[in-house]
Amino acid sequence: MKINWGTGIVIAFGLFMTFILYFVFKVQSNSKYDNELVTEDYYQQELKVQGNIERAINANALEHQLTIEKVAEGIQVTFPEDFKYKEITGKVSLYRPSNQKLDSEMQISLSSSHLLIPKSNLVGGLWDITVEWQYNGVSYRNKQSVYY
Repeated sequence: MKINWGTGIVIAFGLFMTFILYFVFKVQSNSKYDNELVTEDYYQQELKVQGNIERAINANALEHQLTIEKVAEGIQVTFPEDFKYKEITGKVSLYRPSNQKLDSEMQISLSSSHLLIPKSNLVGGLWDITVEWQYNGVSYRNKQSVYY
């Protein structure tokens, strides 16, 4: 049987489509390629946007800013020195863009003006750190990305 150009092109297109469909099926069915949302409660988080903006404005208006920095022991969050650290409440959220299973949240409980997130709790890579805190009835929000 002799194959002409038209038949060859149809066979090539068919093989190419089979090749593409195979990889689409492989990625969709394998749990290693987890297709997850940014957050589980995405729509509820969107409803809080205006409050987040107001808390960020409050944080930016402070004379002494909260700092988030990488140190040898882990990641250190330093609250403003002119605040009484025992009256600061809130939470620190650690978000890992590449793996939702590594996300965590911790309550703020201070014995000094510094909060240390130990490096044993962190896997190397990019972390989005959000600090939502309150002092004297005013809410603040700081967010920073840190590559650890």
